[in-house]
Amino acid sequence: MNFNHSTKLPKPALSRFAIASALLFGATTLQAQQKSGQELSKAQLLAAASVLDKVEVSGRHYDNAVGSSDAASQGVVRAELLKSRPLLRPGEVLETVPGLVVTQHSGDGKANQYFLRGFNLDHGTDFATTVDGLPVNMPSHGHGQGYSDLNFLIPELVERIDYRKGPYFAANGDFAAAGSADMRLLRRLSDPFVQLTLGGHGYGRGLAAGSAEVGAGLHLLGAAELMRNDGPWTLKEGLRRNNGLLTLSSGDARSGWAATLMAYDAKWNSTDQVPLRLIEAGSYEGKPFGRFDAIDPTDGGESQRSSVSLQWHDSDAQGGSTQLAAYAMNYRLKLFSNFTYAMERPETGDQFSQQDRRNVYGLSASRALQHKLGGLDARSELGLQLRVDDARVGLYDSQARALIATTREDELRQSLASLYAQTGVEWSPKFRSVLGLRLDRMDARVNSLTEPLNSGRAGQTLLSPKLSLVFGPWSKTEFFVNAGQGFHSNDARGMTAAVDPKTGEAQERVQPLVKAMGSEIGMRSEWLPGLQSSLSLWQLNFDSELTYTGDAGTTSAQGPSRRWGVEWNNHWLPAPWLQLDLDLAWTHARFKNDESDDITVGRYIPNSVDQVITGTVTLKDIGPWSASLTGRYIGSGPLSADNSMRSEASLIANLRLTRKLGAKMELSLDALNLFDRRYNDIEYFYATQLKSETAPVNDKVVHPGEPRSLRLTLKAQF
Repeated sequence: MNFNHSTKLPKPALSRFAIASALLFGATTLQAQQKSGQELSKAQLLAAASVLDKVEVSGRHYDNAVGSSDAASQGVVRAELLKSRPLLRPGEVLETVPGLVVTQHSGDGKANQYFLRGFNLDHGTDFATTVDGLPVNMPSHGHGQGYSDLNFLIPELVERIDYRKGPYFAANGDFAAAGSADMRLLRRLSDPFVQLTLGGHGYGRGLAAGSAEVGAGLHLLGAAELMRNDGPWTLKEGLRRNNGLLTLSSGDARSGWAATLMAYDAKWNSTDQVPLRLIEAGSYEGKPFGRFDAIDPTDGGESQRSSVSLQWHDSDAQGGSTQLAAYAMNYRLKLFSNFTYAMERPETGDQFSQQDRRNVYGLSASRALQHKLGGLDARSELGLQLRVDDARVGLYDSQARALIATTREDELRQSLASLYAQTGVEWSPKFRSVLGLRLDRMDARVNSLTEPLNSGRAGQTLLSPKLSLVFGPWSKTEFFVNAGQGFHSNDARGMTAAVDPKTGEAQERVQPLVKAMGSEIGMRSEWLPGLQSSLSLWQLNFDSELTYTGDAGTTSAQGPSRRWGVEWNNHWLPAPWLQLDLDLAWTHARFKNDESDDITVGRYIPNSVDQVITGTVTLKDIGPWSASLTGRYIGSGPLSADNSMRSEASLIANLRLTRKLGAKMELSLDALNLFDRRYNDIEYFYATQLKSETAPVNDKVVHPGEPRSLRLTLKAQF
């Protein structure tokens, strides 16, 4: 269970709820899951507060029982869910977070697009992600602020996902205003395994993983992954992804340590979004043109990353716990894109390259104590976090991946030092509170290699209060009131820029940290045996939505905004072999004043998603068979500030059918987009110009979702 922020230890009877399931909708669903209940002692639950090693708990796919969190929108996803759910891409593990949507508008080697609570999170801004304590979001990235590339993740090695929504948690800082997800990897495997996946469109994937005791109390886990994919695109994607991981660990849930090495590299071609008018015309430059064709056949990229991380944890008999972590990462990206085709440079085309080379260093430490406060039971936590990015980022004009001009190139050093403290008090058996305070100091230094006026230093200190009130339970139902301030950092280049790198016009510098104020009321209930249900009403205000646009090399100015919405999540185990899940999210997102998207003026926030409905039916261990059918509905959303252009809604379903071939072998069939529905992964509205056109045209541009794809996986354990 997740006690990172909870101050009241659940009663032992509550501990039988663990490992819950995921998601579909309506009559197109079919899935299930079961595991027997198991009780843990109170001391074991306390030790779990700082678990970095695997804890064997059985029950549901989701760990969202009454007494397990400080907010209705906080929870835990267990590994069992990821085992039962088909994934088109690694980043889709985050779609197990209720209400979160993961899509793609370019090649699959690039970071995904994320949508949550009325945010087009782009590639990660306002949703903080970590893997075993290693932060994934990258500030002042060459492509976009908070760039969060999860292609290095091996889903089979994820033990759990701790998710939180809203800025109510003291331990979460930059990029966590809308929410956060901390993924914890397995330290040991019950059996080594190999698996091979083959599918349509040139898809092939091989994975081998295993663990062994290599010394007294020492365990070594290793994994290697090779993946190849061409996709449904006329221009073969040619994705080549290689992944490796080694973890040396010792100890248990109470006390132990782990050291992890990860390495990843990928290369790919991209079929970027294309104008809707071109698809409807059916031809381009005298040749047929369809949904899966590309305008610029030289778009694509390559990326590499390698990291080392260290973690240590210890719990004492008095309920205290200590955690220490440190990491270092080396990262490279070369990205070639063309989103306007021939609007700016008709002779060479509008392709541009974004490049990022960086080293990242960081550490964190926390100490939690059980104590008395005025005679009341209390738990306090004090934490320290430090991160430093040394990067060289550039934006260039390119043609067929050859650089032909430099828009801007910068060396930057950015650091974020944070302190946080929180105290939870159990005022009565039916009421507890958590009061937190977070102090963040951002410093940035930019050395512009192309325009000295854009060099400089910037910094800001921000104090963020947090408060959670928890009432109950009554009749297996508890109620929450949450409020807090969060933030996201702006790109360092926007903090120091004096002139636009393309036009030379004066540019206003932006503040380093942008405040967000959020609040939420919610409830969580288990009134019906086998059902975990939560309901929350939330709102989030941003001081401004200033963004650094990596495609243009400058800052896009947008004003303050307000979002509010309702979320309803349900996970029901009506029988040991059947689980039903249904999650609904509705959001209202608006600017507080009229804003311009360069085409229209209004208060609608472009690319904010209004509705997300996901559901799953899971059948587990019906003889040698298991099945999971998941459906996802994404509602229409505004594409322009005046709401005159809207995206189309989409509904797709994914099926996984598994048959055991003995005690150590199983065969799985994944049917992605089972009903072969025609939909778009992403839609935008902006001006583009084709070579055959004499002037720019304001139009929808779309990246189509992939058609039905079948993948067959054979897994063997030893």
